[in-house]
Amino acid sequence: MSGGLLIQNSMMALPNGIVQGDLRVVDGIITTIAPNGVIDPVFGEIVIDGNGLHLLPGAIDPHVHFRDPGHPEKEDLESGSRAAASGGITSFLDMPNTLPNAINRTALKEKLSLASKKAVTHHGFFIGATANNTADLQSVEGMEGVCGIKIFMGSSTGDLLVHEQRHLEDIFANTGGVIATHAEDEKRLQSRIPQFSHRKDIAAHAECRDVECALIATKRASALAKDHNHRLHIVHLTSGAEADWLSLNKGNLITTEVCTQHLTFDQDDVEDLGVRALMNPPIRYTEDRDALWKRLKDGTIDCVVTDHAPHTLEAKSVGYPQAPAGMPGVETSLPVMLTHAMDGKCSVGDVVNWMCAGPARVYGMKNKGSLIEGYDGDLTLVDLETRRVINDSDTWTKVGWTPYAGRELTGWPVYTIVDGVVVHRREVGGALRGMPMALPGSAGRALRFE
Repeated sequence: MSGGLLIQNSMMALPNGIVQGDLRVVDGIITTIAPNGVIDPVFGEIVIDGNGLHLLPGAIDPHVHFRDPGHPEKEDLESGSRAAASGGITSFLDMPNTLPNAINRTALKEKLSLASKKAVTHHGFFIGATANNTADLQSVEGMEGVCGIKIFMGSSTGDLLVHEQRHLEDIFANTGGVIATHAEDEKRLQSRIPQFSHRKDIAAHAECRDVECALIATKRASALAKDHNHRLHIVHLTSGAEADWLSLNKGNLITTEVCTQHLTFDQDDVEDLGVRALMNPPIRYTEDRDALWKRLKDGTIDCVVTDHAPHTLEAKSVGYPQAPAGMPGVETSLPVMLTHAMDGKCSVGDVVNWMCAGPARVYGMKNKGSLIEGYDGDLTLVDLETRRVINDSDTWTKVGWTPYAGRELTGWPVYTIVDGVVVHRREVGGALRGMPMALPGSAGRALRFE
């Protein structure tokens, strides 16, 4: 045995609880887990002393916008993947509203080729639905690296939009795999925008794109899924009304997610952060945040994501309502959630379920998301003892800012490991940015989905 990795003395977040012990990875696979035991090193393997650290499965972010191709000044697959790795994310799923839009096999093959040269983490991509590309959607079913179909039912950033019933029926009736939908009702949205056109205060954003706008679309998408027996994943849930309705109605076909920012911020934070907190659907109110936590804990919500959607501060500086919607988040999501855990909002095991095992279940990622012998050696060692304040200058995203600037967070990854290879390193107490440890394209691979 040679070229392996051995992590000793860490607190391991196993499926049945957290226990101190050792874990070995060989040829990218977890081969041995020794709770309360000692694995002796062998010649040639890298040994990491995890004493004082928690060992988690590599986190999975199934909702990012890495802007590649089309807007490299905001992000590309290298910078986004590096940012992900710095935050303990070892796999990401990228959305299709790039330039050109990823709406056919040719565009997806180009994105996969770019990722093979640039990424340092595992990766998958959505194909975007249009009003007339059902044949293209069918052509990529089962294609390596393609995780599902994305439907924008309401207007958001980019020009992908499918909202007429006949087009939605066609997609749900004639495709396979997972349909992930941005659930806002276009008809209601367009009727409300003129009513708020005179408003320049950012509070108008949540009033315009209101809860009813989201709830109508969530109900509509759910009905389509049940009518056509089609797997549906509702992305970035924002309201208590949606979460409560899904708790009674989602059944086995439907899954959903919530963003870290919707679990962390409310209307007061939006007022303080201004356009940094502008996104679609909007950050809402304290009661919505509390309801989302409730439904996350009771299992209605399946996973926690970021909707990492970076825009430059220059573009944001024009103010509301002209500023583009979206914020970076892939490198802070795990520390944000682990800080919630250490503050008593949830447990470390909950975070592992929501950010590791949960996304793997939703998208059928075999052998990912848990510390189990035979699973892939995607790992992150985090420091839960030290709290650090993050500033804009600490980020890896190309846009160089974070909505969490000035906040004290814990759970910063000390090692991020992809298939047994260290891709990012951070010294305890050292520079918060840490150091990349892998060349572009040298780690990570296209994901396969069941």
